Formats: sequence, structure tokens, C-alpha cells
Amino acid sequence: MKILLATFWLVPHVGGVWNFMQQIKRRLEAMGHEVDLMGNSPDYTRFYIVNKGLELSKEAIRPLLLSKLNAANAPLLHMDPIVQQYEFDRYSMELSAAFFGLDRYDIIHTQDIFSTRALSRAKPRKTPLIAHIHGSVADEMMTHFRRNPGLGIHEGSPAWKYFRSIEHYGASSTTLTITANKWQKQKLVNEFGVPEHLVTSFPYGLDTEAFWQKVRNGTDFRRPPGKKVIICPARLVFVKGIDVLISALAILKHSRQDWVCWIVGDGDDRAQLESQAASLGLYHDVWFLGQRHDVAALLAQSDIFVHSCIHDNQPFSVMEAQIAGIPPLVSNAGGLPEMVEHGATGLISPVRDATTLSEQLKLLLEHEDYRLQLGRNAQAWGTEHWSLDRMIERLLAIYYAALAQSA
Repeated sequence: MKILLATFWLVPHVGGVWNFMQQIKRRLEAMGHEVDLMGNSPDYTRFYIVNKGLELSKEAIRPLLLSKLNAANAPLLHMDPIVQQYEFDRYSMELSAAFFGLDRYDIIHTQDIFSTRALSRAKPRKTPLIAHIHGSVADEMMTHFRRNPGLGIHEGSPAWKYFRSIEHYGASSTTLTITANKWQKQKLVNEFGVPEHLVTSFPYGLDTEAFWQKVRNGTDFRRPPGKKVIICPARLVFVKGIDVLISALAILKHSRQDWVCWIVGDGDDRAQLESQAASLGLYHDVWFLGQRHDVAALLAQSDIFVHSCIHDNQPFSVMEAQIAGIPPLVSNAGGLPEMVEHGATGLISPVRDATTLSEQLKLLLEHEDYRLQLGRNAQAWGTEHWSLDRMIERLLAIYYAALAQSA
């Protein structure tokens, strides 16, 4: 088969969607399929098919869009600058896909609501469109807007209505939409009105062979002697809840100092988070390691994993921690409670509850046998559930069923 994996977001990117696309591409190509990758360029100036050298500048498209989507023809589009920005970019993706030509593909497999809606309008009628929805854009956008009230976005505003509508129309414009868990499926069906027969669920898989090879490749970074390592690999953005972890560590320091925390990643909130850590007296306790390519080897040196996010679906970082045998401490956001059984394979705390998280960290630092048992349980559970082979089998079954349906 010839398959197009497409996303509205940047490629390459540090997030889980890019890793997911690469993982699928490697495995399907090893099975003899041909896979292309389409997305937004890192500088946001063009859409391109990464491995084919095909690209189209947004500036080249903009005059055409302005002539068709002017205030007279599309007045609603001009009521809100955020809606206008996202819609112009979505139309740019649609026109880019049409320019590149989608008739060469047997299957189009999108990775978000924006690319799904765009490519549903640009693809040949009989070409199946499969979508993976990795989270709720509407929820994440509203969290961002609430944090930035100066943007003027609130419940009932044009942008609020837009993101909710694009969630519905994106996930409904498919042959089939896939979610990684029941939480995401029920959200699409019950909150955004996506027909239930269009949505199916099965978990992501993790390439454990590649993960363990990265562990064997090692790292030049070493844990400090006499300290337990708490690790948090994540983008440094608000929805990841790093500020909650730092607040929890400040509470923890009053009772225990036998630890360091490695925060691995980068993002817009880095300076703010570094300032928070310094103001709480954690300058020597919280280490910001930046973006690194040896996360697997860092995990192998760590003792406790934390993911204190506000919104998330089925993060790869939690899967990797489980495979590495590290007990995960996660919030109860999104699909995380389906990944961790509280008290058996890890610990769960309420979203933005720094006090409970600090108590859980203290518990695992005080009771090593319990910490090690949680890690063993997490590893056994993760090894059984995060099978990449099983995920690829399910995905190919959906591809072939969609092809048969369109014949």
C-alpha cells in the first residue's frame, strides 16, 4: 500500500504525534509498504511532504485565499483573528495537499482534527481517510485562553465555538476515527457529537526494541551520588503541569533532601519554570536538562517518574517509564487513569494537586520496597499492553477493511 501520514502540526517535532508517525512509518516500511509524511514546516512558512521534497509556501497560497475568503464572502471568518489564523492555515493545508496530489495514495491517515478536515475535502472521493485523534484541541485551547485572558476568548465566543465545531467536523469527516482510550472516544461521542459508529479505540504501541537500544546507547549524564532521581520528560508548556511538580518538590524539601529532579525538555515556559524553582529555593535540586536525545538512558538511571499534566491522552513518556520499570506518578487528567492502576502500577493524584503529589513522592522515597514493587508491576503491565505489533495489526486490519469498503 501507499500511505500518507499527515498532521497539521510541525514536523519534525518534539511531541508524541511526530514520534507516533515515525514509529508507524518505520514498521510499515519494514513490511513493504510505502509511507510519506506531511505536515507544517518547523518555521510555519509552508506545508510539505518531508521525505519527498514536495512543498508549497503559504505566502504563495495567501493571495488566492484572500480573494475567495474576503470579508464580503466570509464575514464570520473575519470576526476573530484566532479563527482567521487557524482557518487560513487549514485551507493552506488543503490546497497544498491538492497541489501535491493525493490520488497516488491507497490510504490517508491523519493525526489531528485540522488535517483530517483539510484532507477530507482534498482527497479523491474513494480514498479512505483514517484519523487518529490524540487529544482534545478544544480543551487545550480553552486552557490556554483562560491562562491568557487578554486574548478575549471565553465560553460562547467565536473562537470557543470554532474549536468545538472543528473538533466535531474533523472527527466526523472520516472513514473511521481512532482514539487510544475510552476517555477520548466518549468525549468525541458525548461532548462533540461525533457518531459513535465512526469511532473505535485501541491503545498505542511502543517499539520496545528501539527503546532498549537507546538505553544501551547510554548517556554522558550521571546521577549524583546518594540521591534518588525524580524525572519528568515533557514539553515545558502549561498543559504539562510542570509548575505543579515544582510546587510539590518545594513541599517535599521540607521533609526530605535525598533527591534531585531532572526536567527533560524545552518549551515556551522554561524561563518561567526556572524562575519558579529558584524562588522556591530549588536551584540546586531541580535540574533543567533541556531537549535531549538520550531520554531512554536517563530513565534507566531514574527512580521515580512524574507526569503532573492538566490535559493528556496516552503519553509515550508514561509508556516508556513503565517499560523501564519506573513507578509513574501521574495526574487523573484525560486517559491517564486508564494507563495506571492506583496503588498497583503507580500512583494517581488530582489535577493541579501539588500537596497530594508531594505526599506520594515522600511515600516512595521513604519505602523503597514499595517503590520497587510498583516499578516491577508497571513494567509487567506495560510490556503486556503496549505491544507495537498488536497496534500495527489492528491498524492494518482497519486499512484493509476501509479499502474493501471503498472498492
